[in-house]
Amino acid sequence: MEQEKKIRVAITQGDTNGVGYEVILKAFQDPTILELCTPIIYGSPKIATYHKKALNLETSFTIINNAEEARDGRVNLLACHDDEIKIEFGQPSEEAGQAAFCALDRAMTDYRSGLYDVLVTAPINKATIQNPGFHFPGHTEYIETSLGEGKKALMILMNDMLRVALVTTHLPIKDITKAITKEAIIEKATIFHQSLRRDFRISCPRIAVLSLNPHAGDNGLLGAEEKDIIQPAIEQLAENGIQAFGPYAADGFFGSGSFNYFDGVLAMYHDQGLAPFKTIALDNGVNFTAGLPIVRTSPDHGTAYDIAGQGTADENSLRQAIYTAIDIWRNRQNYDEPLQNPLPKLFHEKREDGNKARFAQPRPKDMFKKEKPGKPETQTES
Repeated sequence: MEQEKKIRVAITQGDTNGVGYEVILKAFQDPTILELCTPIIYGSPKIATYHKKALNLETSFTIINNAEEARDGRVNLLACHDDEIKIEFGQPSEEAGQAAFCALDRAMTDYRSGLYDVLVTAPINKATIQNPGFHFPGHTEYIETSLGEGKKALMILMNDMLRVALVTTHLPIKDITKAITKEAIIEKATIFHQSLRRDFRISCPRIAVLSLNPHAGDNGLLGAEEKDIIQPAIEQLAENGIQAFGPYAADGFFGSGSFNYFDGVLAMYHDQGLAPFKTIALDNGVNFTAGLPIVRTSPDHGTAYDIAGQGTADENSLRQAIYTAIDIWRNRQNYDEPLQNPLPKLFHEKREDGNKARFAQPRPKDMFKKEKPGKPETQTES
């Protein structure tokens, strides 16, 4: 059965002066994870060995030269480069950035050849990785360009309690307002809706849309974006058959726990969504890139230079990223399979194609009387 297939998980090494190798090697100290997947670490045997010895880790790995050599039941480490690279824990360097890019570039090539199923990326330093082949503000934009096939990516931060998607991602604060348009909100909310259905198997997802300004603009006193842009976008989404509600002021929305009554939250900009998410998610958050053909996840933390080389990094977010990638890959298989050869609609069914059913928007005082939406059927995170 497809459900029993050992999924091949590519894991890129990330910045070699950060905690990437530490969390990767720690995640595979428990061999039971090899019952779920076949890992292929894209990196350097020399660098991995240095980290293993420096941190006194016991994880064993098998060195391979190409992904076809990967074997089940082993931690496979694919040698992407053999350069002598100086390891300086906690220090950004051009060498470390280029080593990270080398692994990522090889992973992009191998995915195009169908050599693995899902991708998990360890954290990079966005400044030191820059080069003629990588001129992007982050993984998300690079992978969208490399493997997106013309589709748009959506950043979703998630754990078993909360899913937060972003309309804008890595933008300076001064550029956010002009990037918030009705079209952008509709585009991102539509991708989010489809991802909740296909990737998380939620049949009728409810999406909360946050405001841009404090207090949702206070009826225009603190800004007109809610009235002129966000609310019209929500109304158009309703016409398109998507259950989107709001706009909600971000502080009260998260502070009151209102996120519990929705399947996903659409934030306007990076820190609006990620600051409360990381406060709530603690050490089990996962960054998922939705909307693309490839399933890509990563831990929700960065290179953590401040603790690199100390042996104190928590591997749980990386482990959850692996589990999440496996779950989403299986959910996509199960979602797509019955759609391969659809039966033609009967005459009386065709009039339902508009799919404009929508529940009335709950008022804040009524919100807590609603039933909490169910969790994804195949959620395995803990």
